[in-house]
Amino acid sequence: MDVRNFLMMIILVWMPDAGAEPQASQLFEPAPRDDKGTFMNPIGDLSQGSLGVRVPFMLRRFGTYFRGGEGAPLLMSAKDQPLEAVDSMGASVTWVGHATVLVKMPGVTFLTDPIWSDWPSPVPFIGPRRYVPPGLAIEDLPPIDFVVISHNHYDHLDLPTLKALAARDAKTQFLVPLGNESLLTDQGISRVHGFDWGDAMTIKGSTIYCLPTQHWSKRGLGDTNQSLWASWAVIGASKRFYFAGDTGYFKGFKTIGEKLGPFDLAAMPIGAYEPTLMMQSTHMNPEEAVQATIDVRAKKALAIHFGTFDLSDEPLSEPPDRFKAAADKEPGVENAWVIQVGERRAF
Repeated sequence: MDVRNFLMMIILVWMPDAGAEPQASQLFEPAPRDDKGTFMNPIGDLSQGSLGVRVPFMLRRFGTYFRGGEGAPLLMSAKDQPLEAVDSMGASVTWVGHATVLVKMPGVTFLTDPIWSDWPSPVPFIGPRRYVPPGLAIEDLPPIDFVVISHNHYDHLDLPTLKALAARDAKTQFLVPLGNESLLTDQGISRVHGFDWGDAMTIKGSTIYCLPTQHWSKRGLGDTNQSLWASWAVIGASKRFYFAGDTGYFKGFKTIGEKLGPFDLAAMPIGAYEPTLMMQSTHMNPEEAVQATIDVRAKKALAIHFGTFDLSDEPLSEPPDRFKAAADKEPGVENAWVIQVGERRAF
């Protein structure tokens, strides 16, 4: 056993268990802030294109109301995958849609960025509409031990869904990057924990780490980067899972792989990358997602964050095709999964 794995075992043994608050793991530096307390990316401000790029992009979004959804992911019926089959798997993942995945590992069951709403927007019927229904109904979910949220954009932090999950099971815990706690507690959700980068918490024997990403936050007027964004790792006794959230490609992936890898499965966002001048610093393209999979030392990669909502300019069918083609060229990526919404696989 090398020194890194030995230290990881010590951390797992001594990390507080369910009901405790997050504590610094000492493995990663906290997120940087400016002198006003605004959160920052380690490389500084991110370019999101000029007004000449952004304004036409926003105008094109209105055209999505007339888009037919050609090329969107297929929906796999739950009838084809009895829920009892999950119990026979040591670990499984189900793609509910967009960045929402249901993960079952020995001892814990959790959700990432859950959104069951049809419109990820502060105003109903305004914004990108949903092309594919959720792969599971909320009432058909197994008991959820915890939920991880990557950041506060409406397609990732969906308050109607979070309220429904909290009302469904009072034991479910909600793990959010710093600055997002009040969004949930103001809705009556009580078991909320705020994490900085590097913070960790143990729930039912699995340790959850809040980790860096390269992104941004904004939910209303005047709140840009007032809350943090993050990726997450869940380290169990026998399985390791990484959720990249929403992020541009950055060198921090290699650091995550060195300190917490290898992972059995990484959920990697592969969509929302066009126009390049607007998206390249905050969203990975499919080739970058493959490289990030290699960087974090994941044995398998699950493609997420494409096709469910019409968020950007690339055709709906393009991200998965490019992702599979890029993975085929990389000997280090043996299992690059593009699955149907509602499909479940063991890992």
